[in-house]
Amino acid sequence: MKRVLTGATLALAVLFSTQAQAACGKVTISEMNWPSAALIANVDLFILKHGYGCDAETVPGDTMPTGTSMIEKGEPDIAPELWSNSFAAQLKKGVAEKRLRIAGKSLSDGGEEGFWVPKYMVDKDPSLATIAGVIKNAKLFKHPEDPEKSGFIGCPAGWNCQITSGNLFTALKLADSGFELVDPGSAAGLDGSIAKAYERKEAWFGYYWAPPLFSANTRW
Repeated sequence: MKRVLTGATLALAVLFSTQAQAACGKVTISEMNWPSAALIANVDLFILKHGYGCDAETVPGDTMPTGTSMIEKGEPDIAPELWSNSFAAQLKKGVAEKRLRIAGKSLSDGGEEGFWVPKYMVDKDPSLATIAGVIKNAKLFKHPEDPEKSGFIGCPAGWNCQITSGNLFTALKLADSGFELVDPGSAAGLDGSIAKAYERKEAWFGYYWAPPLFSANTRW
């Protein structure tokens, strides 16, 4: 079976032809540690087991270790959702060397990543839709553990965006404006941070990902 890699959002079904149904064999599916990827992995698992008769199973995964393992070891067989922005060079090489094959999009319109602030803040002050406006109003974005500091909520450990968002934090010189990079601890911690701010209509500034129609926050 050819190793399958989903780009930022890929569909599995295009790879499985009538011939594949006749002799599917054992298939391993990477189940990433964020909700949409876990859902897609289990949908793929159900389809492969009950639609194609495969001996399919999910295995724990994450962007960089899964991508690296697929390129170097040829396993797992499928990564149903992989955000490739921070791993693009290696993935392109894997595809060029025919170690990987991109199957399609698991989110039909793709996805996006960015730095976000709540829309209700931008409605009151449109300047907060720009990084310059956020820097100018840094004191609005209180650090969750030290109100004397400003907080930027970064990516959870293990997500590749922890590297890219950290590099952008440095490149934008946010620390010079009083911001401190806050590790949310987990995907649930990141989600909880946003939910808490929304419930209380408080200021929030940090990283998140989204389907393109997501409109709760404003991103640059």
